[in-house]
Amino acid sequence: MVRSMVRRASTGKLFLVIIAGGSGTRFWPLSRRRRPKQLLPLVTGSPLIADTAARLAALAPPSNTFVVCGKAHAAQVRRMLPRLPKRNVLVEPVARNTAPAIALATAHVASREPNGVVAVLPSDQHVADAASFARALRSAARAAEEGYIVTLGIKPTRPETGYGYIRLGGPVAEGAREASAFVEKPDAKTAQRYLSSGEYLWNAGIFVFRAEVMLRAFREHMPELFEGLERIRSALTGRRYRLVLAREFPRMPSVSIDYGVAEKARNVAVVPGDFGWSDIGSFAAISEVRPADSRGNVVAGEGAIVLDSDGCVVMGGRRPLAVVGMSGAVVVDAGDAVLVLPKDRCQDVRKVVEALKERKLEDYL
Repeated sequence: MVRSMVRRASTGKLFLVIIAGGSGTRFWPLSRRRRPKQLLPLVTGSPLIADTAARLAALAPPSNTFVVCGKAHAAQVRRMLPRLPKRNVLVEPVARNTAPAIALATAHVASREPNGVVAVLPSDQHVADAASFARALRSAARAAEEGYIVTLGIKPTRPETGYGYIRLGGPVAEGAREASAFVEKPDAKTAQRYLSSGEYLWNAGIFVFRAEVMLRAFREHMPELFEGLERIRSALTGRRYRLVLAREFPRMPSVSIDYGVAEKARNVAVVPGDFGWSDIGSFAAISEVRPADSRGNVVAGEGAIVLDSDGCVVMGGRRPLAVVGMSGAVVVDAGDAVLVLPKDRCQDVRKVVEALKERKLEDYL
């Protein structure tokens, strides 16, 4: 059993790690290389990363909060999160997926508090019920204190094919169950079976663990990454840190935490959650997180005019943007570029980005 593999340690402080390394190509033309999805105000008047930090503020102080991001976005992150200590913005020399990003943050936490409990969260998700979200995180933290690597699983509301799923096992700790399997994005028939069974949750990419437990997991399941991490850890408090980081981090395997650790470790638990979660994966998802008019249109921008239309997402600025007689359309005016497509084709925005690259229209990326 999973329970037999864990032991209770002395309770450590809670540390928060916000992962902000994504590029957000599905939100072109609003998102660009230098202003990706997490830096955009897609739900409220604040950037997604600021909304994320605000809903976590009651769980840990800024001194115990870290952000992992790329060099191109570090200055913007610091401006958007002014209460965050400058040293807590951990800058990746290159993008290497979530396992190296989480490893770097875990090393920093362990240097301060080896028994510290770390909650890792994406920077670009939406949560409607912040109080329920905080309760789920606290429940996950209690399970993490017992030695589990804990993930939050979202109760599915539809047979979604765009998310990974977690299969539920038996109870392992108060409020937590064994994560018996991580499964990839399913086809429509399989997703319907998952939904009907009640045995599967959406994988939100949120993990909670003790720092030293995750370091042991990296050593066991990702030894190549762990070797480089140890060299970085040895330089954390010295003048050579940046030099060692720049040398070792790019050598780490570019692997997700799910594939590198969660799918292999035997001490993984899941806390089910139902708090109005959305990963805001495309413009179509804006309809889920912003209020709509009486005909189901979500409209943003002073100059946006929507007439005789239903179920559209229209996002503009100050200049007039008129949408007339449309149904289920997405219309986005970024000032220097315009996007128009059906809602059910929003995943194809990536193809637009690829076409711009092929035509060498770099100024619009």
